[in-house]
Amino acid sequence: MGQLHLGLLVSLSLAAPAVAQPISAEDFIAFDADQARLGQLLFYDKILSGNKNISCGTCHHHDLGGTDGLSLGIGEGGVGLGPKRTPGDGADRIRKRIPRNAPALWNLGHTDVRVLFHDGRLEISDIYGNGFDSPAEEWLPQGLKTILAAQALFPMTAQFEMAGNTGENEVIGAVTDRIDLGWPILAKRVRTIPEYGEMFVQAFDHIDRPEDVTIVEIGNALAAFIGTEWANYDSPYDAFLTDGTPLPEDAERGRQLFFGEARCSQCHNGPLLTDQDFHAMALPPFGPGRTRQWDPIPRDVGRMGATDDLEDAYRFRTPALRNVALTAPYGHNGAYANLRDMVRHMADPVSMRADWTPTRAALPEVPWLQQIDFVIQSDRLEMERHAATLDVRPVSLTEPQVDDLVAFLESLTGVSAMERPLGRPDRVPSGLPVD
Repeated sequence: MGQLHLGLLVSLSLAAPAVAQPISAEDFIAFDADQARLGQLLFYDKILSGNKNISCGTCHHHDLGGTDGLSLGIGEGGVGLGPKRTPGDGADRIRKRIPRNAPALWNLGHTDVRVLFHDGRLEISDIYGNGFDSPAEEWLPQGLKTILAAQALFPMTAQFEMAGNTGENEVIGAVTDRIDLGWPILAKRVRTIPEYGEMFVQAFDHIDRPEDVTIVEIGNALAAFIGTEWANYDSPYDAFLTDGTPLPEDAERGRQLFFGEARCSQCHNGPLLTDQDFHAMALPPFGPGRTRQWDPIPRDVGRMGATDDLEDAYRFRTPALRNVALTAPYGHNGAYANLRDMVRHMADPVSMRADWTPTRAALPEVPWLQQIDFVIQSDRLEMERHAATLDVRPVSLTEPQVDDLVAFLESLTGVSAMERPLGRPDRVPSGLPVD
């Protein structure tokens, strides 16, 4: 644990910079338009949460570039949207922050996507006979057409994200018994709403009556929406790749740094600017941690939580970078609310970690959680293990070079990024309020 991950370090240090690849509509899964329109309503409908008080869109909102603008989200029990979201009060107040930063949704319908979540706990695989290696193992239902469809089901089962606290509703009660037992309850809620029932019959050829709708169709509809709604590749950088349109001078200098001496492209490569692999970047730990059942402290061991392999400790999935300027804060725990700070950290993790203070994050104050928010930083041994696991060598960058790298990253923002095809609906069939 105190050693650098040497094999990865060698590959990052010696491999030649990857050549960027353009993407186009042909690179994306072809989703059904009627299913996408249905998925849009489900995405913003709180009917899919245990207490009917939070939707997918609450933490992945159009107005916030598909995220929530917070380092660690305020989930089930909170009130409001984005940085203005409050933690609730009384019996409904939140009991825990969401342990990780809300991941961006951009281009997840690309056919190259094969692993999801910060720790990669969902992968395309035949290990359980249902197409995926996931936390639901053999209990994940058959018929989910894409990894996006499988991913859409898991926030519904998470206590602090959408399911609610034990004893509050029948969904969390069922999930507590077994992860898949809450999904039929949610599916029944949806299909018994006449408007939804009719839409499912119309959108899915194999659904002849509302009673046939299961969580599989709900997941597939959500995937159709996410996969089409957040597809975006019309940035200045995409224009550079496809027709040679020059970037602004500072962004061009940043591009050369990115694919050259700054070594960013060793991990941020391929069509989505991610190797979809896992690396330790020594981001300062805080928050409740994504603890496993036997963890004695509020820590997050990253990929190791999915694999139980000690070699994977503190390693997290490389994020894709298109529209990255729209998706702050950054890092698996949102340690940096500022893109410039994140670039600095990636160049020199040790120094930035040493200088880090909570003011660099976007962490709304929750008085009753203050004792837990930074308690991990008082655990000397855990902090030493965490800091010692680092997969990159520092790169010396001047402030003008940092400026240029930020300019390049900003050139990855799509011209139409904030003009999505469907957007946020004004209403949903359940009649519940839309955030």
